[in-house]
Amino acid sequence: MLHIVNKSPFERNALDACLRLAEKGSSILFIEDGVYGALDNTAVTDRVKSAMADHDFYVLSADLKVRGVDGRVVDGISVVDYDGFVDLVVDKGPSNSWL
Repeated sequence: MLHIVNKSPFERNALDACLRLAEKGSSILFIEDGVYGALDNTAVTDRVKSAMADHDFYVLSADLKVRGVDGRVVDGISVVDYDGFVDLVVDKGPSNSWL
C-alpha cells in the first residue's frame, strides 16, 4: 500500500497517524507541505529514521523545490518526480491519503 502524507508534521498529526497505523512493508510518500516530514535535522527526523526499518519513504521533488528545501532530505528517502509519483501509485496498489 502507498500512504500519501500531504500535511506538515508541524501543523497536523497526519504523519504520526500514518506511522502508527501503516502496515510493515508499505510505502510512504511525502507531497505538498508533507515534504517537511522528509527533512533532516527536524523534530520528526528521528521518528522517520526509525520507521525506515519498516517502510520505504519517498518525497516529491517539485514540492521540495517550491518550498526551497531540496537537498535537505533525510538519507534513505528517495526523491521522485511526477512520473515517479505515478509509478508508485501504480506499483504499490491501493493508496491512502492522510489529511
